[in-house]
Amino acid sequence: MLNRALIARSVCVAVAFATAVSWTDIAVGQEKPFSGQRLSVLMVGHPTTDAVRKALPEFTAATGVEVDLEVVPEADSVPKMMLEFSAGSGRYDVVEASSIHLKGFTGAGYVVPLDELATKYSQFFDRADFVPSYLKPNIVDEKLYGLPLFGESSFLMYRKDLFEQYGIKVPETFDEIETAAKTVKEKSDGKIVGITMRGQQGIQGVYIWASYLWGMGGSFLTDDGKSALDLPEAAAALDKFANVLRQYGPVGVANMGWEENRLLFQQGKAAMTIDATVNGAFNEDPAVSTVVGKVGYAAVPVQTTNPKGGSSSLAAFGLYVASASQQQEAAWLFVSWATSKKQQIHSLETDPNSGVTSLAAMNSPAFEKRYGAFKEAMLASLEKSNPQYIPTVPQANELVNNAGIAVSKVLAGTTSAVDALKEANELNNEALAR
Repeated sequence: MLNRALIARSVCVAVAFATAVSWTDIAVGQEKPFSGQRLSVLMVGHPTTDAVRKALPEFTAATGVEVDLEVVPEADSVPKMMLEFSAGSGRYDVVEASSIHLKGFTGAGYVVPLDELATKYSQFFDRADFVPSYLKPNIVDEKLYGLPLFGESSFLMYRKDLFEQYGIKVPETFDEIETAAKTVKEKSDGKIVGITMRGQQGIQGVYIWASYLWGMGGSFLTDDGKSALDLPEAAAALDKFANVLRQYGPVGVANMGWEENRLLFQQGKAAMTIDATVNGAFNEDPAVSTVVGKVGYAAVPVQTTNPKGGSSSLAAFGLYVASASQQQEAAWLFVSWATSKKQQIHSLETDPNSGVTSLAAMNSPAFEKRYGAFKEAMLASLEKSNPQYIPTVPQANELVNNAGIAVSKVLAGTTSAVDALKEANELNNEALAR
């Protein structure tokens, strides 16, 4: 779990490092041994990616290494990289992915361990600076395979002004979520939806539905490693998730991913959302949000007194060096630079990046200034976060896809939760048996 004592490390050290050191000061051996190499990097669309892209000229100035950066939506990234991995094409030197896929990558030999590279080229690397909760998922069989670029948990975001206006208390259960959503929609004459959440097929919808699954006593897997989606708790969780969105959510919710959901809430069109902690950065940014200062942050609700795991997520997106890369040393330099404390502190100045994985960045004055409104709620969510919120088995991508189809069918009203999850359960067991 997150150690708040580590986060409370001296701000002065972080600030001194950030202001006194330039990238050219820590150029690789000052000789730039990989100068002229050109890396192909695949990353997901995210504020951290935007920050990295803006700073690429500094990386090239420090190392002489050029970077061709390809950015795709998260839903498209894993299929794209898997196509290249399975073909052994070497198309990408570095890829970014959620750590839930790492065991699949390592089991198939798609990515390389980084320990030796980290020892040999440590100019940008400080292992002790990473938030432990974010670094741990990147370690398999005691080997370091990736470095976390951004991490997040999930929490409930709600409109404080509307809750006060309508006399609503902060929900602690999913029943209370539904009651609050109903109240807002009815009392606002439908001008403000009660709640918005991601419903898009695939990881988007599954990521948020998983809060309901765990919070209502369910799980993705049984203790013996079989699929648990045919159990009553899973069906009840999907029914409740779909029902609140169909009755009190926005039109078109089945097509809403992270960005669409985030924008609707930022624009003041919804009273609540359950989503990633990084969304707080957008809520409190006056350049893009109409609800600055109006948002409250609380733990994701639970419906049972005996959950099998926490209802808030633990997500860590890491950078990994492909086994088929012919430029693994230069690739490591990029990975360690992009996740370095200096780059992460710098990213706070350029993009809404509350998901920093650097303790120095999280403890910096810039972080406190921009994200103080929800920092404590974010840390509380991380402390209670569930490492198996999305299962980390090698077949994780298949399990998520099958569950995602079930979620979409129920949101669309074309089948019952029991039937949709029974089908997903059978497919997941087939995948797990391979």
